[in-house]
Amino acid sequence: MSVCNRYSFFRIYATLLLLFVSIMLYAQKKDIAQAREYIKKGNNVEKAEQMMRKLLTDSVNRNNMKIWITLSDAVKKQYEMGNEKLYLRQKYDTAALFVTAKNMFSVMEQIDSIETQLNQTQNGKYKYRDKHADYLVTYRPNLYNGGLFFIHKQKFADAYDFLNQYIETANLPLFRKYNFNETDTLIPQAAYWAVYCGYKMKDPKATLHHTYLALKDTTHRMLMLQYLAETYKLENDTARYLATLNEGFDKYPSFSFFFPRLIAYYSGQEDWKSGLEIANRALSVDARDKIFRITKSSMLLNLGFYTECISICDSLIAEDKEMAEAYLNAGLSYFNQAVELDKATGVSPKRQQNVLALYRKSLPYMETYRKLAPDKQEKWALPLYTIYLNLNKGKEFEEIDKLIRNRKRT
Repeated sequence: MSVCNRYSFFRIYATLLLLFVSIMLYAQKKDIAQAREYIKKGNNVEKAEQMMRKLLTDSVNRNNMKIWITLSDAVKKQYEMGNEKLYLRQKYDTAALFVTAKNMFSVMEQIDSIETQLNQTQNGKYKYRDKHADYLVTYRPNLYNGGLFFIHKQKFADAYDFLNQYIETANLPLFRKYNFNETDTLIPQAAYWAVYCGYKMKDPKATLHHTYLALKDTTHRMLMLQYLAETYKLENDTARYLATLNEGFDKYPSFSFFFPRLIAYYSGQEDWKSGLEIANRALSVDARDKIFRITKSSMLLNLGFYTECISICDSLIAEDKEMAEAYLNAGLSYFNQAVELDKATGVSPKRQQNVLALYRKSLPYMETYRKLAPDKQEKWALPLYTIYLNLNKGKEFEEIDKLIRNRKRT
């Protein structure tokens, strides 16, 4: 291509490009003007919003302040119209009003972000910041209320978005002059509910995001520690799981969550010594609590401290004749002693008499446990089988032998 032809090509291209840009700008101005007309008249306001959002899908328009301001006015108008309908007790979707409020915050926050970018070389003067902040601060509680509204509807993802936005506004330059982190006492509660939403969604990231703030909400601190513990368990973070359970148990020993999970963890690890320490900590708070006492007896049983275990179980049975686990632990304490003694080296009539005596002491406890917990065959069947065999109780032995055989077949 000759120089002349190349020049002609670029001139035509430049002319067409200019024409295209002019057409685009004209269409853009026309859409903005139409949207403003809709907003002014208060009809087709949703359409005005859609028109502006469509313009913003073009990357060229991303920082176009005229489009953003028009969008802001459209969303603002929708909110004010909806709010008026609710005030007049006219039919209106409450959820939609909350969503519109959230959109209003998002749009004005974006306008402030764009202003920050555009004003980097303009002495940091903001045209809209104070105006928008002063307007939005009145409606900021609706972000919190919207979160609670969606929690009530069990829409936890939506609720989390509202609560997260409520909390994050405290860190935005747009609201810097209000210093929400120092003045807003509702933030810890919002953080707690945000954690709750993350917990309900089984989303560790969302659960842990506002932990620091949520722990400042003393009203819900007990439940906060529960949610954190379960989240750490979900993440297989054993160290934090145990640390949180221990903190919760120290602060709220009577709450039904922390103690049984600590015992379950140490029992699963067969760390009976640590389990006994937890039980003793519990009993130092409430020495008469039956759950704490039966738990201690179980730890003692597994550690081989049979005499102390039997003593605790007998005291529990004296208070509650229907406490099945007390009969089991006492019965197994005698039974285990008999088995251990029977395995000892050296056969003597006296030792055999002691073995049989221990089986006889175990028998009434195990039979009572069977009556109280007939569905727990895996716990009472083999001990009773052994006891009946050693005590030559033919009828009882045959019955339980048959029972065990039938169970094996199934």
